[in-house]
Amino acid sequence: MDSSITAATADRNMPGPLVAAIDQGTSSTRFMVFNAKTAEPIAYHQVEIKQSLPKVGWVEEDPKEILHSVYECIEKTCEKLTELNIDIDRIKAIGVSNQRETTVVWDKETGEPLYNAIVWMDLRTQSTVERMINKAPGKNMNHIKPKTGLPISTYFSALKLRWLLDNVDEVQQAVRSGRAMFGTIDSWLIWSLTGGKSNGVHCTDVSNASRTMLFNIHTMKWDPSLCKYFEVPMEILPEVRSSSEIYGYISSGALTGIPISGCLGDQSAALVGQMCLQDGQAKNTYGTGCFLLLNTGSKPVSSSHGLLTTVAYKLGPDKPTCYALEGSVAIGGALIRWLRDNLGIIQSSSEVETLAASTGTSSDCYFVPAFSGLYAPYWDPSARGIMCGLTQFTNRSHIAYAALEAVCFQTREILDAMNQDSGIPLTQLQVDGGMTTNRLLMQLQADILGIPVVKSAMAETTALGAAMVAGAAQGIGVVSLDPKDLGVVASERFEPQIKPEETEIKYGRWKKAVEKAMGWDTTVPKPCSKKDSNVIDTSITN
Repeated sequence: MDSSITAATADRNMPGPLVAAIDQGTSSTRFMVFNAKTAEPIAYHQVEIKQSLPKVGWVEEDPKEILHSVYECIEKTCEKLTELNIDIDRIKAIGVSNQRETTVVWDKETGEPLYNAIVWMDLRTQSTVERMINKAPGKNMNHIKPKTGLPISTYFSALKLRWLLDNVDEVQQAVRSGRAMFGTIDSWLIWSLTGGKSNGVHCTDVSNASRTMLFNIHTMKWDPSLCKYFEVPMEILPEVRSSSEIYGYISSGALTGIPISGCLGDQSAALVGQMCLQDGQAKNTYGTGCFLLLNTGSKPVSSSHGLLTTVAYKLGPDKPTCYALEGSVAIGGALIRWLRDNLGIIQSSSEVETLAASTGTSSDCYFVPAFSGLYAPYWDPSARGIMCGLTQFTNRSHIAYAALEAVCFQTREILDAMNQDSGIPLTQLQVDGGMTTNRLLMQLQADILGIPVVKSAMAETTALGAAMVAGAAQGIGVVSLDPKDLGVVASERFEPQIKPEETEIKYGRWKKAVEKAMGWDTTVPKPCSKKDSNVIDTSITN
């Protein structure tokens, strides 16, 4: 999406409340305003976020830049509303959606971050992972999974926080003097927007808390035994709230006094925005990474095939918790950005479709983009990216096509695991995210999965989901979060077009390439065997 105004004439003139969302992602920040009656976007602004890569495997972002990008997006969007003769006072609720697991520690007295935000895909905690696994009975990476739904992995926030506590003097001093605050990006933004050092609200929601490895997804509370295991002081943690309630009010700028009344991790927000509100519905978001979530309702389903059990949402303080099975792919859209920025074979991300389509084949070239190790279903931090099957005939068009196939093959692996865990194979996959504008990618995905791929007419359902829960907290429409409203968002459908036998041959070769990518970095501990990874340590169960 660009930052142009997108308002239908009917929406400009339609009276009634508007709802808005801060959509803070890994690559960019957006502020979007929706018509509460139709869920149509009225106006938005988007700002790209810079990433810092100080060492191999390290990924950081500046928390102050992220915050400033939010203020900029709000101000620019409000200017666009004024140009459309729409009163910004019609905005009645704001939701927050954020990149999950990305970790910030700041000083509550000065309001200053004590270090850069450590991004979810960062690998610096590999040695910390090894240390924590060695502490576990049987050196089991799934030691805490019964409580958290998560394996011990570089992916999650507790290890990033542990690294900050171990390695940053400013963080250590702030903890000792009672000035430190920890949070994922949602907490940092809500605290800052509601006043910061002048009584800002330090909170998070259940979907974000469930990605820290410090939160018990059954009791729905920070867990003292988990905090002890990671040696994290509980006093620096935010208060855990539901995903739909008033947390506080914007304290400055054009929207001063407007309540922040919704908060969801980005993948949960996309699940809500796609209206996957019933047990058995699933969506895949194609952003920097790819994230496939299956709604399992009020029952947390434990995976035996490398997936995560996570909290999807809790739509109010007195509402039940809804869970999901999740498969996470670290490198999705980031692979296209890598082709642009590192290899230079495209000048803009939008060119990859044309380049790949120009040849229409990978010419048996297979790309495993394990830049940050492999997430689900392998959880192998020692894996590294490789290209297989190169010949003198291979050119940049084949590489572009192989990159798109790689995104689809990774999704296929997760879907296979999800079908085995749920016992009910999906008959179609709902998709959203920036990459879904690539029609070739969507057709490849349908071909490789062998089931229809259903694309939302509005790719950015993440912001819509955040706006929906914000509006719901105050009884404002935005498609009423009711199962009867399912299917309200128009969609495009991609049907499989190649023979299943052809798909299986290509998928088999992809799996061979994955095997070659695994265990590449011998300095990183390999995950335990599948047999060992499913062992449950009863000392930490509920």
